[in-house]
Amino acid sequence: MPDTGANFASTSLPRHLARGAIGFGALIASVALIPLTGPISLLLAPVGAFAFRGCPTCWLIGLAQTISLGRLQRSCTDGRCELTTANRAPTKP
Repeated sequence: MPDTGANFASTSLPRHLARGAIGFGALIASVALIPLTGPISLLLAPVGAFAFRGCPTCWLIGLAQTISLGRLQRSCTDGRCELTTANRAPTKP
């Protein structure tokens, strides 16, 4: 059975964390700046949503997937799935 689960992972952890900083920063700023700039600050909210690729929860799932990328392996046999540590080739010093 093919894996049809969504993949929210980024190509690197620093890139994913940068997206999170931009997303949370834009969403917080859009609300915090309302007393200074009025409703025009709400234009930052779509910037935050774009950085999160839609929703903060999806970003959090992607963070977990990015951290575990290449470390965990899921295998399913006869309707039973297991999560194991992936076999990695030893790195040379």
